[in-house]
Amino acid sequence: MRNKGDTIAAIATPPGEGGIAIVRLSGEKAPGILKRMFAPKNPGAQFTHGQMHYGTILDAHGQRLDEAMAVCFYAPRSYTREDVCEIHTHGGVMSRLALEAAVELGARPADRGEFTYRAFLNGRLSLSRAEAVMGIIGAAGEESARRSARQLHFGASAGIGKCRSRLKEMVALIDAAADFPDEIDESVTAQRVKSEAGEILKELKRLCDRRYARMMSDGAQVVIAGRPNVGKSSLMNALLSFERSIVSDIPGTTRDAVSESVTLDGLRLTLTDTAGLRKSDDQIERLGVEITQKRLDGADVVILLLDAEKGVTQQDRALIEGADERYIIAYNKLDLKDAPDDRYPAVSAKTGEGIEALLQLVRKKLSLDEDDEKLLSLRHIDCAGRAIEALKNIINAPEGTYLDLMLTDAMSALEALGEIDGLNVSQSVIDQIFESFCVGK
Repeated sequence: MRNKGDTIAAIATPPGEGGIAIVRLSGEKAPGILKRMFAPKNPGAQFTHGQMHYGTILDAHGQRLDEAMAVCFYAPRSYTREDVCEIHTHGGVMSRLALEAAVELGARPADRGEFTYRAFLNGRLSLSRAEAVMGIIGAAGEESARRSARQLHFGASAGIGKCRSRLKEMVALIDAAADFPDEIDESVTAQRVKSEAGEILKELKRLCDRRYARMMSDGAQVVIAGRPNVGKSSLMNALLSFERSIVSDIPGTTRDAVSESVTLDGLRLTLTDTAGLRKSDDQIERLGVEITQKRLDGADVVILLLDAEKGVTQQDRALIEGADERYIIAYNKLDLKDAPDDRYPAVSAKTGEGIEALLQLVRKKLSLDEDDEKLLSLRHIDCAGRAIEALKNIINAPEGTYLDLMLTDAMSALEALGEIDGLNVSQSVIDQIFESFCVGK
């Protein structure tokens, strides 16, 4: 980020045509710039904190640009804890012209994430809460947005805060043993420290779930697989409620993976229809099967489809044997024939029968619990992972290990958890985080 004393400006709304666009300024010069480029309808109007005014935007030479609204938020009661001014103009060309006027009058274009970066520097947000802002903006569905919003309110995790508090108590316990060796038994203290380290490690492992964090960030991957002509494309269309995949009675019609997004209980799912799994002399179909296998490897849930008319074939058995806990095995074509047995659920992709029950099974496989304390960021999980390794050193320390060695590991764990909220994180990490933000936020 450049000079923190500059007054910065950016369009804070998405680019393109729109009913309203917001040009945001932050910094010491922001109110002065606004007064030069905005003429209130009431000439005697005073820009009191948070009061919206109607008027006209002017360019740097005093020429009228557009009708608009403007508001000021004075430090420290603003997003950045600096003086912040906003101009609400029409979207499209007018917002760009308003930004150009602000720059001509003394502001500079903001860098990516610079408004939130200033909020972090000025103590308005912790680092994890700043990251939650980006999580809300780029949320993969309502559930992801809700949990990111909770992180914005409470920080990365209340659980992490509890772990840090317990680590501080552990450090204090070790320090006390070192300061009063005649009064505190070192071996007893070592056992207490090991026991506490085990409890904290258990809690950190609960909070660190990479699969959960990835699904909150990117959505879940659901792959439909099976032999050719079992109705995978029909099922894809039924789950989407519109025709996305080509349906044909000719086996091997789908040669490539076809994907589309859908929302299930607020979570974004990427449904993928794949090429039929079978041996083939057709080179393109073989490539399709290879692509299918790659998609299966990265799937969160696999729907392995069988043909109710034909029952479980030898090829099906081979596929079933390779299934793991991610798989839902189901019969299709229930409209043509009842399922040959009740081992697996049955659906009709044609009539929709059984589709809702199948979706319930997908929900269960995704197993998104209501544990809002789980970490959403892979960076946070990596930090907690380093703390876990340090705690393992304490737990596995041989009998008679000096307490000062345990203290070193306890401090390492405490430092790693501190990086989550930016208490002791390098500038390069901070810069990398804010460079992923959009301009204007």
